[in-house]
Amino acid sequence: QVQLQESGPGLVKPSQTLSLTCTVSGGSITTNVYYWTCIRQPPGKGLEWMGAIAWRGSTYYSPSLKSRTSISRDTSKNQFTLQLSSVTPEDTAVYYCARSQGLIRDVRSLTDVGAWGQGTQVTVSS
Repeated sequence: QVQLQESGPGLVKPSQTLSLTCTVSGGSITTNVYYWTCIRQPPGKGLEWMGAIAWRGSTYYSPSLKSRTSISRDTSKNQFTLQLSSVTPEDTAVYYCARSQGLIRDVRSLTDVGAWGQGTQVTVSS
């Protein structure tokens, strides 16, 4: 059974870059046809799909975040990493790593993606 574990900074200052690493166990991030996904939930709001990296290494981003977002991977460590630049307090959220079979951009519930981590709180504040 696949497991995902987020590791993040907890607190980031405005204008800095948020870096979130997702460590995967129980399955390889290069296995067909999974998409390794980053999702967030700001306080009092719904889930927001941020982007994904496919098993083959191609990347996909939310249009609203594309200019600030990068997702990369380290296959030797079975990890993928989200970087979100120029953060503001509006980027404060619980950030999740997830896996979906197929590219799912419209995420209403974590159950839509099939597997997800416990989430990690990231607060943007000076």
